[in-house]
Formats: sequence, C-alpha cells, structure tokens
Amino acid sequence: MKKFFVLSICFFLAVQVFSQDAKMNAFITNLMSKMTLDEKIGQLNLPGSGDIVTGQASNSDIGKKIKEGNVGGLFNIKTAAKIRAVQKVAVEQSRLKIPLIFGMDVIHGYETVFPIPLGLSCSWDMKEIETSARVAATEASADGICWTFSPMVDIARDPRWGRIAEGNGEDVYLGSQIAKAMVKGYQGDFSKNTNIMACVKHYAMYGAAEGGRDYNTTDMSRVRMFNEYLPPYKAAVDAGAGSVMVSFNEVDGIPATANKFLMTDVLRKQWGFKGFVVTDYTGTNEMIEHGLGDLQTVSALALKAGIDMDMVGEGFLTTLKKSLKEGRVTQAQIDNACRLVLEAKYKLGLFDNPYKYCDEKRASSEIFTDANKKTAREIAADCFVLLKNQNNILPLKKSGTIALVGPLADNKENMPGTWSVAANFEKSISVIDGLKEAVGSNAKILYAKGSNLDNDSLFEQRAGMFGKSFARDGRTNEQLIQEALSIASQSDVIVAAVGESAEMTGESSSRSNIEIPEAQKELLKALIKTGKPVVIVLFTGRPLAIKWENDNVPAILNVWFGGSEAGHAIADVLFGDVNPSGKLSTTWPQNVGQIPLYYNHKNTGRPLADGVWFQKFRSNYLDVSNDPVYPFGYGLSYTNFSYSDLKLSSTSLKGNEKLTATVTLTNNGMKDGKEVVQLYIRDLVGSITRPVKELKGFQKIFLKAGESKTVSFTITPDDLKFYNSDLKYDWEAGDFVVMIGGNSRDVKSGKVNWLK
Repeated sequence: MKKFFVLSICFFLAVQVFSQDAKMNAFITNLMSKMTLDEKIGQLNLPGSGDIVTGQASNSDIGKKIKEGNVGGLFNIKTAAKIRAVQKVAVEQSRLKIPLIFGMDVIHGYETVFPIPLGLSCSWDMKEIETSARVAATEASADGICWTFSPMVDIARDPRWGRIAEGNGEDVYLGSQIAKAMVKGYQGDFSKNTNIMACVKHYAMYGAAEGGRDYNTTDMSRVRMFNEYLPPYKAAVDAGAGSVMVSFNEVDGIPATANKFLMTDVLRKQWGFKGFVVTDYTGTNEMIEHGLGDLQTVSALALKAGIDMDMVGEGFLTTLKKSLKEGRVTQAQIDNACRLVLEAKYKLGLFDNPYKYCDEKRASSEIFTDANKKTAREIAADCFVLLKNQNNILPLKKSGTIALVGPLADNKENMPGTWSVAANFEKSISVIDGLKEAVGSNAKILYAKGSNLDNDSLFEQRAGMFGKSFARDGRTNEQLIQEALSIASQSDVIVAAVGESAEMTGESSSRSNIEIPEAQKELLKALIKTGKPVVIVLFTGRPLAIKWENDNVPAILNVWFGGSEAGHAIADVLFGDVNPSGKLSTTWPQNVGQIPLYYNHKNTGRPLADGVWFQKFRSNYLDVSNDPVYPFGYGLSYTNFSYSDLKLSSTSLKGNEKLTATVTLTNNGMKDGKEVVQLYIRDLVGSITRPVKELKGFQKIFLKAGESKTVSFTITPDDLKFYNSDLKYDWEAGDFVVMIGGNSRDVKSGKVNWLK
C-alpha cells in the first residue's frame, strides 16, 4: 500500500510537470509566432547596464535598444527602483512587451558577504553553503536581481591561478556536492521572489589553464576531462541549474564559446540540459584573437555550437541577420536560442509579473540584516582552517596585552575578498575591530602596521580592482618593523595579520610566486626573534607556499577572506568561542616548483614510497620531497580526535551488494568540537590507470569532550564507477582499498574484493 501511494504521488508530480511544460511551450510558441527576426536576435543580446539610471532609462542608448526589442537582459544594474524603471521600458514601450532578465555577479553573498568560495568549501558543510546561497539570493532579489553568475565550479589544481579563489578546490566529489548545494540555495523552485536563477560557470575546464595564467590554453585528454573536471558541472545541471556560462579557454583546440562538443554533444545530448547558455564577457569577440575569424564568422560559430546569449560583445545582434541570409546559420538555430532565453524568463515568472523582483520595500528589511550578519559570522568561523598550533598557543586569553601587527590588521576593504561587487566595504569588520570588541576592557590591544603589503608598490597597484585601494605607508621597512617590535616588547602574544590582499586573487590575478610577500616575511622574521609567541592570521585566496612559516611560526590560522563579518569571526576563533573545524579543499605545496600538486594523483610506473624523500630512478625531486606542507582535507582543532581501526561489513562482495565501512571517532580533548570524517577509495587494478585515492564521502560530526561515536559509510558499485578509455561510465571488478580518516594522508584502511 505504501509503495502504491509513493508511486501515485510520483505519477501526480510527473503529470504536473508535464502540464506546466506544455503550458510554457504553448505560450512561448505563440509569442515567437509574433516576433520578427530582429526581435528574436534581440533576445540573444546581453549588454551591461551602461549609463542607465532611474529617470533616464528610456533616453539612454540601451534604453532605445530595449524599446526596439534588441535587448534580452541586462547585468550590473541594482536596486529595485532602477530595475523597475528599465523593466517598464521593456514591457510598456517595446512592441511585444517582453520582460528583461537582470543579472549580477553575486558570487559569495550580496551586501552581506560570506567567505570567498574557496573558503566556503573548507567548511565541508553543505547546509551552511546552501544557506549562504539562499541569503545571497534573498538579498540580491530584494534589489531587483533575478539571475546570478554563480556558482563557479571549476576544478583548480594550480594555485598560481587567481580564480582558484572563486571555486571549490581540487576535488571532483566535494566540488560536485557544493555545486548542487549552491544551485539549490539560489534557485529553490522559482515560485518566490526570493528565488533567483543560477548560472554555472565556467564551462569548461577553465581551472586547468596552462601555467596558472588566466585565460590561457587548456589541453587534456577526454578521459581526464570526464573523470576529473566535468563532474561538478554535471552535478549543477542535474540539480536543475537554469543557465550555464561558457569559459574563455580553448578545449581540444577550439575555444569553448565555439565548441559544439561541449555545448551540444555533452551538455545537451549527454546531460540533458534544458536551460540556456551565455558567453562570458566578450567571449564571442575574443575568438577573433584566438584566430577563428572576424566577428561575423565567430558569432556564427558560437550560435551553431549551442550558445544562446551573447554577453556584451553584440556579435549576435550585429551579424546574425546577415549570416542567416548567407546561409552561415539557420532560422532553426536562432529560434532555438530565442526559445531558451524566453523559457528562462517564463520559469522565473517574469511573464506573469515583470515586476516580480521590483518590490522597493524589501531592500530595507531584507538586505544586510542583523540575522544575515549573524549567519555570515557563524559560517565564516566554520570555514577557517587551523594549520598549526604548537604548544596550544591558541585559543588566546581575553586578558593581558596583545600586539596586533600586519598590513591586513586594520583594513576593512580586504575582508570581503575578491568579487564582492555589492559589498559596502565600510561596514565590514576588520581584525582590529573584531578583537577590540571581543576583549572589551579585559585586555589591551596594541596595533602597528609592521610592513606594507609588499616591497613593490607597482605590484600593489596592479592588484587593485573594483575601486579598492591599498594605502601604502611612506615609512621605510625598518621604521615599520621597529614600530611593530616596540609594541611587541610590551605584549604577551603577537598576532600577525599577513598574507595576500583581496585583489591579489580572483580574475586576472595570477601569481608566479605564491609565497607571502617579502616585506611581510621580513616582519615575521623580526617578530619571531623577539621570543614572544607569534600567531599568524593568514589571509589568502589560494594555497600559499608557506614552508618557512610552518617551520618557524608556532601557530597559523588560515582565515581566507571571511566576508563582512570577518573580524568578528576571527576573534571568535582566536579566543576559543568557536572551535575551528575547517578542512582544506586543496593541497598546499612546499614551493611553486611542486605545482600541480593534488592528493588524487596517479601512481606512475616508478612511484616513490611513502615517507621517502629521494630514491634514484623514482618519480621525485632532487631538492624537495614530494610531500605537501598540508594535505587535502587537513585541518586542526582545539581538541584532539582519534579514529579506531576500520571495520568492513565484508571483504568479499559481488554485483550490487553494499559495503559498510565503519570507524569509531573519539574526542579525546577537553573541548567540544566538530570533525570532518572523510571516506576515500582506491581502485587497485583497472583498464586504465587510477588515482591513488579518491574522496567518495564525508560527514561533519560534532562530539562533546570525551564523547565517542560510530561513523558509517555505505558504499555501492556506483561509488566505484569511472570513465574508461572508451568514455563508458562503469565500474570494474577487482580489489579496492577503503580508507577513512581526518584528511587524505592520515587514514585507517581495509581491503575488499568486489566481483561483478
């Protein structure tokens, strides 16, 4: 009876979906029957907002294009009032009254900014990540925005690449889980005016740019593509993402914007994607520089590949009509792209109510609220990763005298991190503000800048973006350091806020040297010589090469860029009000020469044994070991967790049987805490070479001091599947090693034989 009831519900829902789709198709078909060719092409045009402001929308250049039906959407315009004014032009002054879609880079929060995406990924908490997207969608929609160019799900294994800050790290499984959570958080079911459309980017393989240099060439085998880079995009599509943004790079020698294999064969035919595809900023035009032809040629190539909307470049708008006459594109291709853009607007509810997102009353009560700031503070603290804590220096006491030094200690602008375009930087909480509020009158905070961001002032200028500046102190390095040493001599402990500025990461911010800048390293060396305990509060948007710091500084707390409430969250963790639980989603190298360095590498035919630095005729370096400073999944706590030996429900399985892997996790310390228990699997023998281990599951467990808990994972043949040399997705019988632990290096393991 229960089974019949479930089937009945599923059938009812399927009928409802079919009915809704049929209604949408009929509406769009009727609308398109009335559209001219110019109006259809106009729907494929996505310009920036330009000079549009309230009261001038209909008189601007873009306003005229909207009235003529030559604009499908706009981006980078905000406030419900401005968007209402522009939407009014579209639905009251254009011939067919088709509403516009309004987008913005809402990457990791809106005015309430959460940690950068790489930081968020280190929470390993899907509920919190979904919540961050839900808050961002609520705030953005209250300002009139209904479409976000997020999530970015590019796998990145080269920390020189600045945009690693915008993604979820190096692992496909973790990245896929986050992709699903973000899409769910943004979109909901589109029924409310707090739901906005997600745009998954950058499709595809953008994070594999050669040399870690932005916009650079990407080249890899299809086996690697499908096993190691494509899964997060597919996860987002499977979660119902409404749109996809194309990457700048080439794939298989063809720019992604003209890559039919990616856009049509994989995205639509294999994955069944039903939404629309938009280029990145001037992505169509940039194919001219790639060497594929003039604007008319590359625009036709993009449309034929499966691109539906052209961002900024206006190649579609100015050339497709001519290309149709010349037979370079077909009417069916233009119609299909137009239909997909119109369907997105229909799903958002804009045809029913073009002003759905233009409630001007919402902004005052839903943006940057106390509740949202509280959520941002709590999530930020869960993203911080404790990298080192020698002699339990942390947590600090809220008493005595604390020397706070470093160029990032008193800087509000850098707290939100890169791509925080809607943030009010003046409302961000700096480190010094957070610490002072936390200790009140119980402790004394002494401050000195200690150094500039770097010795090279030109470097600081090149790292600027979005109107941010980094005030350079005119004193010499020696004078700045002496001031820091002066307050250090009066203090019980030194907190050094150092690392990267926000815009040393993100787009067009690649670095060939990923160490802490030399001026700051000189400061750290001087502070260490005082003999006082030193705690680094490390700001970064990428894994840094901090071997010297790890070897010489007793405590390191990596805080990424923690968002609007960064200073409060940092104080919460430094003083122990929150026990750190973040785990790295990337591997941290000893030096740049080890890059790319990632945990799920292949074994090679001449592997180096674990714990060995060098052996002749093995895969290693002469001057540095193969080991990272910190492995993937690593992160300390103010308490200690121990793992029992691994227990397997069976060591011999067949077919679709299930395997249960179990450990007992114990909190052996004096503080309550959270631990991310991680499951890895190694396929020992395959038809193609397989990684030394792959993440297949994780659970974030809270334990009180002294408490133990049994943690179990259920493993099925689906967890063993991979793409073979024929790109067939399946699993192969044989021996497997199952591993569970607190990071990718320190695991308990067991072996099973699994036959088909």
